[in-house]
Amino acid sequence: MTMPPAPTDLAAIPGTTADRALGALYGVALGDAMGMPGELWPRRRILDHFGWIDRFLPGPDGHFVVDGFVAGQVTDDTQQTMMLAGAILAGGGRARGEVVAEHLVAWADRVGATGGNFLGPSSERAIGLLRSGAPLEEAGVRGDTNGAAMRIVPVGVLVPSDDLDDLVDQVVECCRPSHYTDIAIGGAAMIAAAVSTAIDTGSVRDAVRAADRILDRAANHGNPAPGASLRRRLSMALSIVASDSDDDAVLQELYDVIGAGVATTEAVPTAVAIALMGGGDPVRTAVLCANLGGDTDTIGAMATGIAGAAGGFDAIPDELVATLESANDLSPLRDLALGLASHRTATSTS
Repeated sequence: MTMPPAPTDLAAIPGTTADRALGALYGVALGDAMGMPGELWPRRRILDHFGWIDRFLPGPDGHFVVDGFVAGQVTDDTQQTMMLAGAILAGGGRARGEVVAEHLVAWADRVGATGGNFLGPSSERAIGLLRSGAPLEEAGVRGDTNGAAMRIVPVGVLVPSDDLDDLVDQVVECCRPSHYTDIAIGGAAMIAAAVSTAIDTGSVRDAVRAADRILDRAANHGNPAPGASLRRRLSMALSIVASDSDDDAVLQELYDVIGAGVATTEAVPTAVAIALMGGGDPVRTAVLCANLGGDTDTIGAMATGIAGAAGGFDAIPDELVATLESANDLSPLRDLALGLASHRTATSTS
């Protein structure tokens, strides 16, 4: 990918902020790659085929999306996260809908993302409309699935947690091209607020509280779409996680009651709850998501992005980072994370 010019004040980033910014973006890749083998398989099929996933595995033979993927390979979740981070930096450290749209279409063209099973329904529809010259709000007016939330971690890295109004504004800009509905914006704001708070506090519990609070600010943005309450689904998910049941039973209850599909109202509350269940440990969080069933790579990307923001890059073992980097072109990821963190630091001190 083409990188925008790097900011000149990287040395001003506090070490903790830099570590957690890196942890957030590498957390996306970790959760994505760990969840890749069982992507969109029912939970029972994952359990029958793999047993318990606790390491990187290749895509299963004949899988309708990831057949031929090697162990540690990421999906479009990480690719689109990197795309969005690059679009924000290209916009001078601000999310701008038109720039995001340009980068989204350019990414899809570069990797041949459309025309197969690679993209979610909202993104694929929006990219086709954008190519035809449709205005942003028309392209994204029906997008209510989890594609906006899955790639939104860069906004959480960019915006400090004491400026949640600006965070929502930038989430909205990121959602305009493909997911301009109140549900998608609300879900994306939940993930971004959780990441931002985790970077500032190092606490996944604080991050979960921020994910709930942000809905008051995000609720009135975008085209109204029918769907379940994100807040009530999150409350139910957190109650399930708070039970004394073992990991397998908790995951089954989340899968059965909250859901693990591509709907924002399923994937986002489940991801936030598993981030809490993982206790800020990126590896444990990624493993839990991989064994959940459903949209394992996307839920893994979101939940482990939050966990990585809380635990930091140092919480991800070197051998897992090495596998991720050997299986994928993640060479821009460090500069993207530090570039976003540089703008965050400049905002918080201005």
